[in-house]
Amino acid sequence: MHSPSPALAIAWEFRQRHRWGLIALAVYLLALAVTKFLVLGPGHPLRLESGEAFAFVVMMPMTSGMVYFLAVFTFGLSGDLAGRQSMYPARMFTLPITTAELAGWPMLYGTVTVTLLWLAIRALGLWPAGIDVPLIWPAPFAAVLLAWAQVLMWMPYGLRGVRVIVVVLWLTVIDTIVLLALHYDASEAMVVAGLVPQLPLAYLAARFAVARARRGDVPDWRRTPSRIERTTGAPVLRRDNFRSPARAQLWFEWRRHGWSLPVLVAILLPFELALLFAATDAPTLVLIILVGVLLTPPFMAAFTAASVRKSNPYASDSYVVTPFLATRPLTSAALVAAKLKAMMWSTLAAWVLVLVAIPLALVWSDTWPMVSERARAIAAFTGATRAIVILLLILAAFIASTWKQLVQSLYIGLTGREWVMRLSVFLTLSFIVLLGPILQWIIDNRDVQAELWDSLPLVLAILVALKMSAAAVTAVRHYRTPLLSDRTLVVGAGIWCVIVFALYGLLVWILDTPLFPSYFLALVAILAIPLARLSAAPLALAWNRHR
Repeated sequence: MHSPSPALAIAWEFRQRHRWGLIALAVYLLALAVTKFLVLGPGHPLRLESGEAFAFVVMMPMTSGMVYFLAVFTFGLSGDLAGRQSMYPARMFTLPITTAELAGWPMLYGTVTVTLLWLAIRALGLWPAGIDVPLIWPAPFAAVLLAWAQVLMWMPYGLRGVRVIVVVLWLTVIDTIVLLALHYDASEAMVVAGLVPQLPLAYLAARFAVARARRGDVPDWRRTPSRIERTTGAPVLRRDNFRSPARAQLWFEWRRHGWSLPVLVAILLPFELALLFAATDAPTLVLIILVGVLLTPPFMAAFTAASVRKSNPYASDSYVVTPFLATRPLTSAALVAAKLKAMMWSTLAAWVLVLVAIPLALVWSDTWPMVSERARAIAAFTGATRAIVILLLILAAFIASTWKQLVQSLYIGLTGREWVMRLSVFLTLSFIVLLGPILQWIIDNRDVQAELWDSLPLVLAILVALKMSAAAVTAVRHYRTPLLSDRTLVVGAGIWCVIVFALYGLLVWILDTPLFPSYFLALVAILAIPLARLSAAPLALAWNRHR
């Protein structure tokens, strides 16, 4: 039998590993085509709307698809995003093909895929009337963004986290240049002429990056040699002592994942808060910007969680537990606890940056009076004490949501079963794809909104029943295994109940109106506090560790 060509081998790599995501995107395009040509037909009113329909049905799935392809063709789902090593899978360096082919084929497949995605969306999208939809330039624009992202993701770096900074800054520069060109009414031909020549330049840079990674050339900028090292040439080993294996594991998890989220937030904050300087006369816009800033940590935490939940982020081609992890003198519960604590400190570090940056930006942009005026109006309406409690509760909800985004999917990644993770990706993408049309259908139908509002308590009750059933199954599994002691299970359940009752009391005190009955608030409190998924993480790791 003849071995497959490099082109087919790499194509099989992408198709086999990401087939569920590709199937979900194909289903979306098929649904879009059926809706446009068979269900709605030409001239349907939805085609004439220029607001939510376009955002939900076209922009949201298209953006999600582009982000997904960006992660796929840069191998961004295969390793540690903040690490020093190249993100290119190390096992592919042993293939009997040239470095030019290793760099070229993924770039070619990525360019063709994002181009086809744009052409399909352009032909099948329910575009609103009155919008001049571009024909060509979004395709090379997406291809250029992907190509440079591949270059920067495959390049090894001397410090952890530098890759994230470089990728965000460089792609922001490209975005800014293209947006400025469009702002000044540059023709489509001129935009395309500025984008297309970047593709061969990106290929040459990618070839250089893959060549460095293939020969193991990873620089180290972490420290300069000491005088003894410069004199004798022998490295001086520095070793920190830890009081317990658990403290050592916590330090290891922090070094590996802890500061990825604070770095991402620190990169995005200046760009978001800079918008305040352009909104000095628009109080509503100031509030929208602040809400966007508060949503940044939870949003970025969802991306950071992809590497946190992997049991071995440095093994780019396997999700199994390495011997280094499996033989540590720690239980599976202790290993998971180290991840939870490290992500708690990561969350706090990110929010310290946000809480320091927002007041400074409000003062420097002279928008603080508008915010304080709105705050005084709210305090006058609800009372000072209630307003303070509401503000603190909202802030706590954002912080808790950030930590929850980081750790709630641990039980998936720690299983080590690739089919579990592929299925979760497929279900997530399918949910994102279907969310837009469903929301638009709800917005356009008042009767549906009324029915949903009337049945909302029943829906919440069903979700609570499912959550408590999953928690009960997890508790039984823990009881039958030695992962957690009976005392730990009882104390954990008690703490969870105390938090739920405290949140329920606050909600009753704040929302003391006939519109929200007490049982409704109790259901919300139960659903808000994580339980089943966190408790399933040690079981998932043990399943992976001892198979």
